[in-house]
Amino acid sequence: MINAPSKIASRIISGIKNYQPIINSAKSRDINESDTVIIVTDMLNDIFGYDKYADVTSEHAIRGTYCDLAIKVDGSLAMLIEVKAIGLELKDQYVKQAVDYAANQGVEWVILTNALMWRIYHVTFCKPIEHDLVLEISFPDINHKNQSDIDMLWLLAKEGWKKTCLDNYHEQRQVLSRYTFAALMLSDQVINILRKELRKIAPDIKIEPAQISDVLSQEVIKREVLEGDKAVTAKRLVTRTAKKSRKNTGSTQSGQQPELKTPDNSNGESS
Repeated sequence: MINAPSKIASRIISGIKNYQPIINSAKSRDINESDTVIIVTDMLNDIFGYDKYADVTSEHAIRGTYCDLAIKVDGSLAMLIEVKAIGLELKDQYVKQAVDYAANQGVEWVILTNALMWRIYHVTFCKPIEHDLVLEISFPDINHKNQSDIDMLWLLAKEGWKKTCLDNYHEQRQVLSRYTFAALMLSDQVINILRKELRKIAPDIKIEPAQISDVLSQEVIKREVLEGDKAVTAKRLVTRTAKKSRKNTGSTQSGQQPELKTPDNSNGESS
């Protein structure tokens, strides 16, 4: 995760200090959804740097159908926000309609919040539409002295959005997911490495790749990370990377040499 620039970090720190007591007071008064929307809008402005008059809009709000707020960056719809009353426990079912609408609009990010909790989902455009919880922030528990907490809020900031920090964070989570590791362990490359190592241990025993794959999939790797859409996506990623690697290796071994350009002789004389 990239550290928040000092100027942005100062704004975030100031926002944490200002809004934690506001939120705690609002919770004790059990304010309704409309008042919670006001607080969320102010937080988007004062902490995350979105101009509440230019970047934050409610034009996509059709109550009970779409969402309460939307964020536009440079005129393009970036995130949809579903807001619930501060005293209401957040449930994934609350974000479903916003996710469906986001998919129809081609928007990849949806936020579900009650001002206390902020849940950030990534929408995948497939059938059926999927949404993954990428980030969860408990605002009352944020420590303004903790750099990692500041950097976590920076992911949602307008400046961070423009630098694709949230997308990069999501991609990193995908690469380091258990599904990717499982797919890698069952890839031809890793199985071949394991086969070579096993030959060193028992040089007289013939071990086939299929035997190694069976042990890994049946006795080592949990079945839950080998099944489902996430497992399929991870396998495709690993397979695609392996094909690309073989293609590059094949080009290098084909004996083709890059074309050498003759340096330009500025005086027009031949060497």
